[in-house]
Amino acid sequence: MKKLILALVLIAFTASFSLAADIVTYAESSKKGAVTFDHKAHGEFVDGSCKNAACHGDATPAKIVVDKKTAHGKMCKVCHKSAGGPTKCAECHKK
Repeated sequence: MKKLILALVLIAFTASFSLAADIVTYAESSKKGAVTFDHKAHGEFVDGSCKNAACHGDATPAKIVVDKKTAHGKMCKVCHKSAGGPTKCAECHKK
């Protein structure tokens, strides 16, 4: 019975990675437009131990709530600056 439960937990944990949405659109009430986030492309770009830690921290990967403060602060823009990603408004926000 313990082996069955362990197997189910491992399957659920593995499935959480494969079921992550490939494309997430943050359509907040910004006059600049929505931001489309390609989860798969970002996951392929970020290497090593930072693969989930960069965005998810040490927590179990789950949907991340991103607001203007986190996007322009620690989460998106800081990483984009260091990795050469887009940093200008219109490069992420699309109308």
